[in-house]
Amino acid sequence: MPDAIWIDRDDELPELARALQTQAWIGVDTEFLRERTFFPKLCLLQLAAGGRIWCVDTLRIGSLDPLIPALTAAVARKVIHAARQDLEAVYLSAKRVMTPVFDTQIAAGCIGLKPQIGYAELVKTLLDVTVPKGQTRTDWSKRPLTREQLEYAADDVLYLGDVASHLLLRLRELGREHWVSEDCLALEDKRLYEPDPAQAWGRLRGLAQLAPPSRARAKAIAVWREKLARTRDLPRAWILTDAAIFSVAQGAVPPLNDSLAANLQGALEEAANDATDQEPIQDARPTPEQKAVIERLGKIVDARAAELKVSAEILAPRGELKALALGASVRTLRESHALTGWRREEIGTRLLDAIA
Repeated sequence: MPDAIWIDRDDELPELARALQTQAWIGVDTEFLRERTFFPKLCLLQLAAGGRIWCVDTLRIGSLDPLIPALTAAVARKVIHAARQDLEAVYLSAKRVMTPVFDTQIAAGCIGLKPQIGYAELVKTLLDVTVPKGQTRTDWSKRPLTREQLEYAADDVLYLGDVASHLLLRLRELGREHWVSEDCLALEDKRLYEPDPAQAWGRLRGLAQLAPPSRARAKAIAVWREKLARTRDLPRAWILTDAAIFSVAQGAVPPLNDSLAANLQGALEEAANDATDQEPIQDARPTPEQKAVIERLGKIVDARAAELKVSAEILAPRGELKALALGASVRTLRESHALTGWRREEIGTRLLDAIA
């Protein structure tokens, strides 16, 4: 393994940027902390290109701006494994999304490997190389980093180029390169990394089972929690757990100090004056007839997945089949993965024909 080049001064970034600008691909990984914060705390940015590896100490670097032209240049693919959290960590630091992205986890699923395959397992599968896992619980905010930590960080980008080459070759053989291009392009939407707090209630499961007034209260509490967690940079559950949201929405006393309880009460009073969600919504529990439709759709997906030799969840998650069977809204159908892009041709039209 080549020795990683340690970058911890701003005046070292221009030279790194020049080295990256001439590359056809750049391997990218990040190390960050999030156990005690709402936003990921970016601690290290690892980059690999042209046989070299750089570890950028983002805790000491004032700004990543000098690297942004290289990290967004169309000529260089940014090869990342399970890219979403890495993209988020860099976006929140630099307010730019790295592009174009080649996510090796997405690509692996599209050639028939496990959809959630880990980096080490993928390297072993494709390259027959064992990647050590000894630093998975490292506190990356502590300095100085040990030799073992630096080697672990470098290993996370060392094999990305070779892995990507193997994946691209197989994708081209199968005629599926456009599958990965479409799915990776979706990761470049900055709205993924700065979602609207007003839609935070979408994270709650089981809203449909609440009576309309309680549902409206639960939504208001979720939005209140989201805004407060962002303001204080604390995990959502440290403010109020999901279970507590449902409990308070149905009349329980919130487990909060007086100041926060009063603040929450104001949000609940606003919700009480909002007519939205005051009407019953469709029961999310399928009827026996709808269950039969879900099962039929599932068999269609399973059969097509077997033909393509990929996991069924790559084509259509179970939740989307349920939405189809329950008569989802036009908007929901339009946003369904199974009915858009390459999936529409591979499975979407078959599903629509089955429920017509």
